[in-house]
Amino acid sequence: QVKLVESGGGSVQAGGSLRLSCVISGSSASTANNACFSWFRRPPGKEREGVAAIDSDGGISYAESVKGRFTIAQDNSKTTLFLQMNSLKPEDTAMYYCARGVYCSGSFCYETCSNFGYSGQGTQVTVSS
Repeated sequence: QVKLVESGGGSVQAGGSLRLSCVISGSSASTANNACFSWFRRPPGKEREGVAAIDSDGGISYAESVKGRFTIAQDNSKTTLFLQMNSLKPEDTAMYYCARGVYCSGSFCYETCSNFGYSGQGTQVTVSS
């Protein structure tokens, strides 16, 4: 059983920064080597949207709305995933989730990685103007 636990959310003013973390456990090393890892979010009253992903080949993709402001990273063991969020805007307000998905590759992995696999319970990010 794969388990993901997010942390690091909070309330900040526009222009501020937050760093989200996601600890992944219960994953065998061989499975993790083929997996993709991503962050997605669900703004209040809206559909979920992909934010960023590290695909199965190590490539990184971002949603246009966060490019240049957010950075996704993971540790060498692939057990902790990070999302550094800078220059936050009120429209970034959402519940943020991390996910470990099956194989995906390419520039749209940030959208598809979380479709099949595991995700956490989420951490709330609130940005005030």
